[in-house]
Amino acid sequence: MGTYRDLTVFKKSFTLAIDIHLLSNKFPKDEIFGMTSQIKRSSKSVTATIVEAYRKRLYEAYFVSKVSDADMENSETQLWLDFALELKYIDKEIYTKFLERSEEVGKLLNHMINNPKKYIGNISQQKK
Repeated sequence: MGTYRDLTVFKKSFTLAIDIHLLSNKFPKDEIFGMTSQIKRSSKSVTATIVEAYRKRLYEAYFVSKVSDADMENSETQLWLDFALELKYIDKEIYTKFLERSEEVGKLLNHMINNPKKYIGNISQQKK
C-alpha cells in the first residue's frame, strides 16, 4: 500500500496548500493575523489530517473521523477563498482554479469516507 505520500489526495492537498500559502502572502498586510493565517492554517490542516488518518487506519471509525475532519478543513479553506474573492484579494479566475482544486480534494476525501476498507486494507501485513 505504500505511505501516505503515495495517496493522490495527499499529493493534491499538499500542492494546493503550498499554492494557497504563496497566494495568501499577497493579501493585505492588515490580514496577516486574520484571513492570511486562517487560510494557511486550514489548507495545511487538510494535508496534516490526512496523514493522521492514514497512520490510524488500523481503526476504521477513527480513520473515517479523521478523514471527515480533513474534509471539514477543506470546506473552511473554500470559505476563506470566498472571502478573498469578495474582498477582491484575488480575481475570479484564480478563485475558480483554486476552488476547483479544493473541490477535487473534497471528492477524494468523500470517497475515502464512503469506502474506508479500500484505504485500510490488511494493516498487519503492511507494517514494516
